Amino acid sequence: MLAGFLLLLVLTGEVSPVLSDGEISSGNCSYRDLLRHLKIQDNKLFSMTRPVTHYNNYTEVILDVLIYAILDVKEKEQKFVSYVWIDMFWYDYYISWDPDQFCGIRNITLPTDAVWNPDLTIEEITEKDKASKSIYLVAYSDGKILLRNDMVVISTCRMQVYKFPFDRQSCDLSFKSVIHSMNEIRFVQFSNSSRTAEWSRTMMQTQSEWLFDDMIVSTKTVNNFGILQSMLVCTIVMKRRSVLYIVNFMLPIMLFLSLDLASFLISDSGGEKLSFKVTVLLAVTVMQLILNEILPASSDRIPLIALYCVGIFGLMLMSLLETIVVMYLIRKDSEAQDNEEDKDQSQSEDCGVKPGIVSSHNCFRDVNKLIHCPCPCDVSPGETSSELLPVTREGSSGQLTEESCNPEKLPGEMTGAVKTPAAKKGRKPGYWTRVAQTINKVFFFVYIAGAGLFLGSLFLSWDRTD
Repeated sequence: MLAGFLLLLVLTGEVSPVLSDGEISSGNCSYRDLLRHLKIQDNKLFSMTRPVTHYNNYTEVILDVLIYAILDVKEKEQKFVSYVWIDMFWYDYYISWDPDQFCGIRNITLPTDAVWNPDLTIEEITEKDKASKSIYLVAYSDGKILLRNDMVVISTCRMQVYKFPFDRQSCDLSFKSVIHSMNEIRFVQFSNSSRTAEWSRTMMQTQSEWLFDDMIVSTKTVNNFGILQSMLVCTIVMKRRSVLYIVNFMLPIMLFLSLDLASFLISDSGGEKLSFKVTVLLAVTVMQLILNEILPASSDRIPLIALYCVGIFGLMLMSLLETIVVMYLIRKDSEAQDNEEDKDQSQSEDCGVKPGIVSSHNCFRDVNKLIHCPCPCDVSPGETSSELLPVTREGSSGQLTEESCNPEKLPGEMTGAVKTPAAKKGRKPGYWTRVAQTINKVFFFVYIAGAGLFLGSLFLSWDRTD
């Protein structure tokens, strides 16, 4: 009976409910009772001004920033796209209550526009946040306010692509107030950098082609248009996944260099070697065009990947020029031999001798003029060789003249008197071909040594830490 009577008194509002420690509350056990006590709905001052007791007092805003995802890094546009969680804590001394007077209520959820909140912005942001902002915040009994937001941040980031694709990028997210100076709002970090980096690494959902490495949080004071402002800077350090670029870009160019090296085994007599080298050179040019679409044009230093492409392109170009020179020398020697054969053929046609027996029955008109002896092939049928011979001189000169006019001795003994154009210049037949072969062998070893030295120094530069 007594219990029923007490329950009836509670329901009618005559007696307050009993708390866990045995004390009886005043009956304010709902959030609406707490709102009526705080008078937030009726007082617009809560959202219009900073919650300080004196205007010289600054509001300390505690920031906790976590990187939830690395969505994209645009090297060409130098933009960094990330998804971040931002927790802000500050104290509003006009919003506080005793939890024991409200059935142990220690926090309450309020609309964000009901109370004052910091005008936080990111200095590097270039586009409006695409994620919807939180419409609620949490107020605690001691006056602490918690506002949590998630943001898709598209910010500027100066890319250092000197060691692309083995590069590391550092992008800053600088949090500050829009208009408040450091005498009004000061930003401080919630925890140290190692803890923030560990939490970000644990919460990371996607990293695109990057690997999250570290996150460094620091505070500083900046001067913006004559106003000193407090700023909290979060530096995100990430490393590029280079395997895809090695397989799809660097390795094909290296294979093109190997093909150009293997082209030295192709014969220089035809035009196949020249066309093959030109094709390989054009393939490297296409790879350079692809690289130009990736790297930004505002880089301070020439990227090593660009030196890699230009260096290999230069080696292939030198190889192509060497092939042109070698083919020119071989062609020069071939033309000399063709001219000699054409001259022998024309002389044989003048003497009525078949081209196949020119060496044994040549007329040697030039030689006959030198020794003043008529050629036997010019003798008419009615004349004898004795009538055409000059008067026999005394001594050995007469004997030499008769032997010189003897057609049987003429081919064998007078061959030395006839010299080819190459022999007149003191060069043996095939001289330029031998020179071309020597140039080809020397250039081959120089080519291998130059390529090895170039690639070795380039890879050492990639591996060197700045």
